[in-house]
Amino acid sequence: MPDEPPDTTRHSTPRPAPGSGPGVRREQIRACTPEDFDEIARLTNHFITHTCVHFGYTPVTADELRQTWEAARGRYPWLVLELQDGFAGFTKAGVWRAREAYQWTAEAGIYLDQRAQGRGHGSRLYAALIDELRLAGFQSVIGGITLPNPASVRLHEALGFTPVGTFRRAGFKFGQWHDVGFWQLPLRGAEPPCASGPASPGPDRVHQG
Repeated sequence: MPDEPPDTTRHSTPRPAPGSGPGVRREQIRACTPEDFDEIARLTNHFITHTCVHFGYTPVTADELRQTWEAARGRYPWLVLELQDGFAGFTKAGVWRAREAYQWTAEAGIYLDQRAQGRGHGSRLYAALIDELRLAGFQSVIGGITLPNPASVRLHEALGFTPVGTFRRAGFKFGQWHDVGFWQLPLRGAEPPCASGPASPGPDRVHQG
């Protein structure tokens, strides 16, 4: 997706992964911590340097990403996917547009290691982020997709997102122009929002499978 992603756990109902059982790799979806950012930077930089999924040109550091997270962690959740062999991806929410009236809409992104793709982990990770945004009081969430990307389109639409528009030749990377589509998921009805704005439900939620 174009870029524009706490230390305790509160009990929540486990989310079993398909085929879970003895000898099957388990997953944990949890809140991001400061210690995650070396791995988050490694994965982000893979998408920057090798794909058009991320529109950045220049690799980022763990400290840069950590500072971005720290600056907005009271409002926007970042979640990490762990498998039995360690970090396997992350998802994050952030500002969609900066002016005050937009504060109840978030933009989301998700990045998975190759070994976690195509096995349902991404759907559960993204669904957990959507749950957090709903609990935080957001009205809707936006996902931007560099086109074509049928796997990302399937992920969004399976979770209830609908296409709301495409910007033609919105970004230039690797010697060519790229279209960007946007998908939106409403999270609540048309009632007036909380006057204080959305707030992250906290760092202590965990989902295990």
